[in-house]
Amino acid sequence: MDNKNRKDLAHIGDICDDLFIWCKHRRFIGYNKHDGLNSPILNALFGWGVWPRMVAIQGVMRFPINLRPLLLVKKTHNPKGLGLLVLGLLDCYRATSVKYYLSEAEKILEFLVKNRSKGNWSGACWGYQYPWQDPAFFAPAACPNAVVTSFVCEAFLDAFRVTKNEKYLDVVSSSIRFLLNDLPVLKESSDELCFGYMPLLMDMRVMDVSVLIAAVIAQYASISGNSDDLSSSERMINYVVRRQTKQGAWYYTDPPERSHIRHDNYHTGFILDAIKRYMDATECYIYRENYEKGLSFYANRLFNSNGSPRWMSDRDYPHDIHGAAQGILTFSHNHKMFPGLAEHIANWSLETMYNSKGRFYYQENRFTKKRFTLMRWCNAWMFRALASLYRYHSIK
Repeated sequence: MDNKNRKDLAHIGDICDDLFIWCKHRRFIGYNKHDGLNSPILNALFGWGVWPRMVAIQGVMRFPINLRPLLLVKKTHNPKGLGLLVLGLLDCYRATSVKYYLSEAEKILEFLVKNRSKGNWSGACWGYQYPWQDPAFFAPAACPNAVVTSFVCEAFLDAFRVTKNEKYLDVVSSSIRFLLNDLPVLKESSDELCFGYMPLLMDMRVMDVSVLIAAVIAQYASISGNSDDLSSSERMINYVVRRQTKQGAWYYTDPPERSHIRHDNYHTGFILDAIKRYMDATECYIYRENYEKGLSFYANRLFNSNGSPRWMSDRDYPHDIHGAAQGILTFSHNHKMFPGLAEHIANWSLETMYNSKGRFYYQENRFTKKRFTLMRWCNAWMFRALASLYRYHSIK
């Protein structure tokens, strides 16, 4: 079948193949959303202070065309993107039993083991391959962080489920030591626990961090039978769930005024999916009401009637492909509660943001579209999402 005809869910398996081939042909190396300081030009001119660095990163990120080639930005592997590709490959393997998908997943996992963050860390960990300035902290290139490490752990956990190979579980066991020992504790009580994003001096509590860690620990405990860290996992879930608003949403930070990000799309999906993974692993469903309330907020306030993802609950544009991918993932796991919603979002993505050469565009604004592709942000996320849809609904 010609690629140009692969624009609907009837050919979802072909589309997944095209997406993966596009990434593999580029050796999984590409540009990233916040990688402006990987430009030797911008790093020399703006790399000396907080606000200059933020101007450089935000300027490249927000510009209507991709300036990275002109600025000589270095392309890199993104460990989080590699983890997403592994999860997508494993779902394609489940859907088809074709061993090629499993073989490719195992190759990427081997690469991740060999290319974890260097340093005197308590366990295996990963980070972004570019300097990153946030208003609350500065992270050097390759500094490991909780979010990337948690997503990579999800890939190794799923690989163990498929292969039963203990070496994958050993990696997760090692990473949990990094997550619990090397990250700063920002809030702790007898029934709540919150960790920082990175092993740096910081005090900004990012809401998805603790819940992602909690889900990894709960799954590892369920699979391995080692429940030593489950109490920490439960305290992290408590911390996040108790910050849910009456409407069912979460702010990006606690307290909310620490960030300009309010109730945004994909971080909401991160939190919801992590709560589900935690509940399924522990078989403890006391958070079910919170979860379903959050799902309703996510469906009704963060997606438009045509399936496009809103940027925040109070702001429509830009329609970001990452938000679409996250919606497909979250609602492919909740088909009974929201029948057809994952497919609806996927159809919008394919009709509006898909290039027939096997890649997804970055963002749609009201009058323009950013037609370039970021390896992790666009293709890895959409491959992960469509593969999930492929697996759960057997669309072939």
